[in-house]
Amino acid sequence: MNLSMLNQARELKANLDKAQKELSKTTVEADSGKGAVKVTVNGQQKILSIKISPEAIDPDNTKRLEDLVLKAVTEAIAKSQKLAAQQLKGLTGGFKIPGLT
Repeated sequence: MNLSMLNQARELKANLDKAQKELSKTTVEADSGKGAVKVTVNGQQKILSIKISPEAIDPDNTKRLEDLVLKAVTEAIAKSQKLAAQQLKGLTGGFKIPGLT
């Protein structure tokens, strides 16, 4: 590996580190059940909060609440992954790097 490639690798790593830091501060939100369940996720696909309205809690129908939570979490993570892929695409030149894209 020549010096130029080494410098490019260092620059890429610094840019990726910066992007990861920015993604950790970026949030997306998804809801289900007309807002009965709201999930907030950061750009690194970490769940930050889950809010459930009292009206969504029915002890006789826990399956409905489970479905609402699952749907909101799935959608929030998908939004977060899309956001991360868009942000990292420019840095990686479209290459798929495991754990990053």
